[in-house]
Amino acid sequence: MVFSIVGGGLFFSAAQAGPWVTGYLPGWEQDGMAASNIDFTTITHVVHFSLTPQSDGSLDIGANDLSPSKCANLVAVAHAAGAKAIICVGGAGTETVFQEATTTANLPAFVSNLVSFVNLYGYDGLDIDWEPFLSTDTNQYTNLVYALRSAPGFPATKLLTIAAPAYPSFDDSPTAEFTMFASMQDKLDQINVMTYDLSGPYGGWVTWFNSPIYDGGYTFPSAPGELVPSVQGAINNFTGNGVTPSKLGVGLPFYGYIWTGGPGVTQPRQSWPATNPPSVTTPSYSEIMSGYYQTNHYHWDTNAQAAYLSITNTPAANDMFISYDDPRACECKVSYVRNRGLGGVMIWELAQDYVPGQPAPLVQALKTALSAPGQVSLVKSNNDASLAFNGIALGSYRVEWSSNLLGGLWNTLLITNVPAAAGLLKVTDYGVFTNQPLRFYRVQSPP
Repeated sequence: MVFSIVGGGLFFSAAQAGPWVTGYLPGWEQDGMAASNIDFTTITHVVHFSLTPQSDGSLDIGANDLSPSKCANLVAVAHAAGAKAIICVGGAGTETVFQEATTTANLPAFVSNLVSFVNLYGYDGLDIDWEPFLSTDTNQYTNLVYALRSAPGFPATKLLTIAAPAYPSFDDSPTAEFTMFASMQDKLDQINVMTYDLSGPYGGWVTWFNSPIYDGGYTFPSAPGELVPSVQGAINNFTGNGVTPSKLGVGLPFYGYIWTGGPGVTQPRQSWPATNPPSVTTPSYSEIMSGYYQTNHYHWDTNAQAAYLSITNTPAANDMFISYDDPRACECKVSYVRNRGLGGVMIWELAQDYVPGQPAPLVQALKTALSAPGQVSLVKSNNDASLAFNGIALGSYRVEWSSNLLGGLWNTLLITNVPAAAGLLKVTDYGVFTNQPLRFYRVQSPP
């Protein structure tokens, strides 16, 4: 954002563009959360979930409770709000049908059916959710992407997005997924990384967060040197193997993990005997807040940058460790995306934050974070210039000045960071008007 001061007056000049906010809306949720309830002042792209591939290349529209009326309605509502509507194909457990639909014999029909569906309802593009992905699928996955990009009726103006696994499947190639996406990233508009489901009650594991930003340097007790999963670890794997940061989106889960059972677990980084593991369930954010949240249960893990609830019960097997993304976590992830120069964020899924007649807290947190630094106040006092603006958790801001708005060089006055909670940031440029009657300022995020 650029501001100028002349004789004590403040003049707005320009604003920065923000990252994408892509949110999924499943067909089965659409009866309870209509497309008209999506906050399109925050959501830039809505992904309609989901068509299911069939082995012969045809499409099942009803498996996830889509219907012609739901498809037409979502597209119309999104377009009326100036947002993009994308149809998804796939979902968890669809690897086998993707393999069959993308054989040499079936691929042309599969691509033709997908393109026809996109155009029939006026979607702005297609999202591929091939889960799980194994390195043996690389050639067929690549062939699908290239065939779509060269298909008649699917011009470059149509979006092609991907829901990408955060980490390789167990015992699969450690790099195949990342190098594959790097090799065809010019064909893709968004590579949204599913940076959630990053833990579970697996052998040799510990209690851990669903979607922490950082690993905090913590390694598995059963595998010294192996860091626990995190958003940072996943993103580093993509960028380290050649994916351009601006192509990547960070996944935001609007649901959490409830760990319970076993010997009793209430904290992250707890182990359990192999004969008595805990179990995990996955409630929505709304269910967590209505059924489990109390202020005395709430904790924030600074090393992981993640929220959790710690609940002690009797007997201990009824204890609970609840990992979830709260408004602060959403703000932190927006800061992380900006600080790393990533493309945006992706939400699974919008209805999990929705209660009829009430604001959606996590979407509202994203709105607040994306608007930061927001309105900047600029006051001239004697020969000093004082600026104030709102920062968000983990945010980084560069305050710059120039004596010539048209073609002048920008100089750094200060780089300021918000290490913890959001707050008002104040910056003073002392003595600036002693010899300069005119000075321009801008606040940029990230620096």
